[in-house]
Amino acid sequence: MSKRNSQANKTAARERLRAERERQAKKEKTRRQIVVGVSIVAVLAIAGGVGWGVMQMNKPDQWEAAKDAKNVTAPKNTSGPNGTNVVIGKPSAKKTLEVYEDARCPICATLEQSIGETMRKDLEAGKYKVKYVGATFLDNAIPGEGSKNALSALGAALNVSPDAFLDYKAALYSEKFHPAESDDKFKDDAYLLKIADSVDTLKNNKEFRKDVEDGTFDGWVVKMTEAFEKSGVQGTPTLKMDGKTVTGADGKNAPSTVAEFNTAIDKALKG
Repeated sequence: MSKRNSQANKTAARERLRAERERQAKKEKTRRQIVVGVSIVAVLAIAGGVGWGVMQMNKPDQWEAAKDAKNVTAPKNTSGPNGTNVVIGKPSAKKTLEVYEDARCPICATLEQSIGETMRKDLEAGKYKVKYVGATFLDNAIPGEGSKNALSALGAALNVSPDAFLDYKAALYSEKFHPAESDDKFKDDAYLLKIADSVDTLKNNKEFRKDVEDGTFDGWVVKMTEAFEKSGVQGTPTLKMDGKTVTGADGKNAPSTVAEFNTAIDKALKG
């Protein structure tokens, strides 16, 4: 091989090596650009996620929003400011029994299970009317949302009819569905709707279901809670007629049996 050919081969080899290095350099530059781009996207995604998370943390929850709401939607079959006057019974009944209850209250459940049917018959007979005042203080005493959420669902039932309200209240307090005081099952709409499916007046009622899921009457719950707090009643269940507390044989607590209830009611009606 001549020196000239040898030199030409070396020059060609150097050119090929230079071209390969340039190609590799361009490839590495492209790779770095892709990595940087992906990293920027990832950082932006994380930043966006953190921002969204912070926004959600600072966003008022369901009940804070209800408390701040300017307009309150009250259920049908109510009266008074913000619909907090819930009176059920025949207009001809001369006296009204006030019933103060908290949906999570176990004694309220016991009361409903023992005298609920008797009270319903008295209403139908026009013996007296019932004014229902819902409380939610157990959500603070035993942290949760069940009292408020169940009261909102009761508002949805009242929006259907007074009978639906009474039927649903009986189901909520029933031995089958009422949870232990420490179990906040009523916070779940799905559980409240499951209970409603056991009530003929509410089963398959789309409007009721939507009101429960949308929290239509959450603002009303806030106003009802305020009405309970203004009443001066310290605990549930409490029964009152003509401003006087209706009690059982012990003279302190609500009647625990039908016999005690009938005796106390007859006395209150005469008073």
